[in-house]
Amino acid sequence: MARAATTSDVFNAIAEPRRRAIIQLLAGGDEAVGTLVHAMRLPQPQVSKHLGVLRKVGLVSVSKKGKHRFYRLNPGQLKPVHDWVKEFERFWTHKLERIKERAEAMAKTHGAAQPDSPRRPPKEKDIHS
Repeated sequence: MARAATTSDVFNAIAEPRRRAIIQLLAGGDEAVGTLVHAMRLPQPQVSKHLGVLRKVGLVSVSKKGKHRFYRLNPGQLKPVHDWVKEFERFWTHKLERIKERAEAMAKTHGAAQPDSPRRPPKEKDIHS
């Protein structure tokens, strides 16, 4: 089966880690391309290519101010990803509840064997005995 184009939908666009990093940077607010280039430590053409993919699927928009281009995240476009991931939340919640139950049971078991009072530091005679 042929792989879908990175610009076919949001899921394919965010599959690339560098694009996810750009999204995280833009979550803090509008950024100039130069700022993104500096933060990403990538050549400007590479950052612009990633921004182009994000723009094509509607995740970012661009505006010009003088000579500079500023990119803005369109977070509403991530809703399909959020909705899809939300379907699996019940699995994580269940697992976290089980971990919590086990930790509490272990704490009860180990806590019963030890006194609740804080441990005293060893005395000089205890160290040399």
